[in-house]
Amino acid sequence: MSYFRCTPQRQDDNLRVSGRDQGEKDLSAATDGIQTDFSNDMSYGDYLRLDTLLSAQSPLTSEHDELLFITIHQVMELWLKLLNRELDTALAHIRADELQPAFKCTARINRIQEQLIQAWTVLSTMTPSDYLSFRPALGKSSGFQSWQYRLVEFKLGAKDAVKMAPHRHRGDLAEQLEAAYQAPGLYDEALRLLARRGYAVPTEVLDRDVTQPYTAHPGVEAIWEEIYRHAGEHFDLYELAEELVDLEDAFQQWRFRHMKTVERIIGMRSGTGGSSGVSYLRKALEKYFFPELWSVRGKL
Repeated sequence: MSYFRCTPQRQDDNLRVSGRDQGEKDLSAATDGIQTDFSNDMSYGDYLRLDTLLSAQSPLTSEHDELLFITIHQVMELWLKLLNRELDTALAHIRADELQPAFKCTARINRIQEQLIQAWTVLSTMTPSDYLSFRPALGKSSGFQSWQYRLVEFKLGAKDAVKMAPHRHRGDLAEQLEAAYQAPGLYDEALRLLARRGYAVPTEVLDRDVTQPYTAHPGVEAIWEEIYRHAGEHFDLYELAEELVDLEDAFQQWRFRHMKTVERIIGMRSGTGGSSGVSYLRKALEKYFFPELWSVRGKL
């Protein structure tokens, strides 16, 4: 009786061993040829310089959430680096009347903005007590001093010379910011393109001082209304308008999530860099980069 009770068990064991052997053979076949020796070749980590990247997080305290705070802001700076590059490329294409390649850039910018918006949801897992435990270590450092963010704002037309002041001690950064400050922004280039296409863009708009924030003009609104009402006749310009709206919409969502995250964590306290904190961020939500593209919706 004992023999017959054991036989099925032995058969099961044999099947498991056989199956394991086959699985190992399948895995070996699947991984056959994969490089495993990198003593003389560049690896994934070498290419990405992961040693440098992963050693860049250096908390100044032993508080658990400081690493989260540093990581989120460094990730945002990496996305801003890519966003600035795509924005520069889009500007160049618009100047050259190459809208389709420009739209590829703006589509990528929108995807980058989605990542920037979602980053705030991770940071918002930090409670007020978590943040206050290491906040003194930040000193006067603040996101207000992000020169890459400031470049994005300048390229989108939000010019303010005062915001270059924190970077005067860095000639290399001050030079980049000054160049973006003096150059036409994305909307300026879009309106100049409309003029090249034969639209009667007002002279005072085309010749305006581009170091100043853009002011809405009824003549520009009328042009966009014409484009929206006859989209089929000049679909690329209609698409340009919607790409710009998408960009600003996402940017405002990023600003809103920033403001609400700050409010959630520090309430109405002043920012570490001396700003009014939430009050300052709320005012930014009231400003538009491309005002006629929003106001024209009430005319259609």
